[in-house]
Amino acid sequence: MLDSTRYQAEASESDPAADRSLAEDIKALVSDGRLLAEAEIDFHRKRAIFGAKEGQKIAASFAIAGVLAFFALMALVVGLVLALGQIIGYWGSTVVVTAALVILALVFVSKGKARLARLKTVLSEEEDA
Repeated sequence: MLDSTRYQAEASESDPAADRSLAEDIKALVSDGRLLAEAEIDFHRKRAIFGAKEGQKIAASFAIAGVLAFFALMALVVGLVLALGQIIGYWGSTVVVTAALVILALVFVSKGKARLARLKTVLSEEEDA
């Protein structure tokens, strides 16, 4: 059979927690909690700084890509004018390419207007609900 008094005596000799009071344990717990909260705040602050720096680099990359794509499109337009100029003359090719670009622009404007109208409808329905 087990002798419970013997195990209690051994536990108090080897367990440093038995020598501390409840107040000391609460102070240690509060200190550990404060340390953990500070570490968590520092982690999220550093994570936000990293995200902001990476966001700037990503935005710069997309901006450069947009500028290069714009110049590539302009080169394509000039190439179309020059290529069609061999067939229908340079003034005619300028009119054809410009008209095609204006028609494409109008198509995208109409799509944008339709989407804007749909967005207004959806947002006004949510406000009414």
